[in-house]
Amino acid sequence: MKTYDSIGVQVPTIYLPKPGVDLTKWAVIACDQFTSQPEYWHKVEQTVGNAPSTYNLIFPEVYLEKPGADERIQRIRATMQEYLSANLLDAHDGMVYVERRVGGKLRRGLVLALDLERYDYSKGAQSLIRATEGTIIERLPPRMRIREGALLELPHILVLIDDPLRTVIEPVGGAKSRLKKVYDFELMAGSGHLEGYLLEAGSEAGVVQALEKLADSQAFASRYGVGEDQKVLLFAMGDGNHSLATAKAIWEKIKNKVGPNHPARYALVEIENVHDEGLTFEPIHRLLFGVKQDYLAAMKAQFGAQNVAYEKCADGGEMVAVVDAASGNSQVIGVVSPEGYGLVKVATPTSNLPVGTLQSFLNGFLKNGGAEKIDYVHGENVVISLGGQPGNLGFYLPGMEKSDLFKTVILDGALPRKTFSMGEAHEKRFYMECRKIA
Repeated sequence: MKTYDSIGVQVPTIYLPKPGVDLTKWAVIACDQFTSQPEYWHKVEQTVGNAPSTYNLIFPEVYLEKPGADERIQRIRATMQEYLSANLLDAHDGMVYVERRVGGKLRRGLVLALDLERYDYSKGAQSLIRATEGTIIERLPPRMRIREGALLELPHILVLIDDPLRTVIEPVGGAKSRLKKVYDFELMAGSGHLEGYLLEAGSEAGVVQALEKLADSQAFASRYGVGEDQKVLLFAMGDGNHSLATAKAIWEKIKNKVGPNHPARYALVEIENVHDEGLTFEPIHRLLFGVKQDYLAAMKAQFGAQNVAYEKCADGGEMVAVVDAASGNSQVIGVVSPEGYGLVKVATPTSNLPVGTLQSFLNGFLKNGGAEKIDYVHGENVVISLGGQPGNLGFYLPGMEKSDLFKTVILDGALPRKTFSMGEAHEKRFYMECRKIA
């Protein structure tokens, strides 16, 4: 397998189902989606039935805190061995060019492996591959238990590049008629259509040269208006931040035992161009369950009563419209409760983004027993429907401009946790490709 150390990239050996496998049942959505909607995962299980499926190779996080976690992990490992022993998967050497059509949009990507030695998720990191949001270390141990001992990795990780001239991924798409198509099918549950084309090992020179140009230190300094002492950021996390951090943590744990050429040094990801017209940044809203304290009184106590005001809205539509249109120095956050809809306005916020201001409050509110649990959800319909249920509280947040991402991370460091989502929940990456890591 060819590696390109200057850009932290490896051309992987990818495993895909043999012809005859029902790919609509094989591919399932990222494990960290629909965590407050178990009915979605019940439908996935019913759809898959006894067919070969990545559902049997991943751990949906909706079940992470349920009984039977150890048994599920053992079943995952056993199923990986079963699929490999039964020759259910074919090996393909090379990157995979991906096209995803959903909701009238076309999104392009390239599946490859990234070097975990070039990735650092710690605050203030200057690595070639960086987290875009804060990594919660406490979230890693259960995910490490799942990855440890696994024979295969399946990526739902989406990593972004800042390529305004479209030099890396788009030329591959322009030449896809000359590539071998390795899959083409409809995704389950109305999540669109997926196509994949193999960029066979040895034919990746154009991709590598374009990435090397993006990683040139002088060009980087000029592009972002920073000094040449500022380290190059080539790959920025989009989705799956904690999955890549888990892979990194495992690698750090085993690398002195297994040596530098072990496959676990690399992680399979899909890279996408932040300038792709089909890529949208959606806000991630907050849901509290088991609310026990007055959130508004707590916010006034934290930020100052003179800085926090509440206004009632007639309905959810008005709340959404006001939040989405807000501008100026003050920040506006939508609130959904069993009593109705409203707006919290913070006159002198503590963060540049409303999500940062809100999260700084929620961290303390939860720690002090204000609510039992928090979840991070996509889509206004989910936060409205669940936030209005007894004992719950929902916060509706505005989105951020995707063109601001790289410069913000370069200058300010990681964003607040769960700042943005690359599309709605049903648009998230589906597990398709596998790679051996043991």
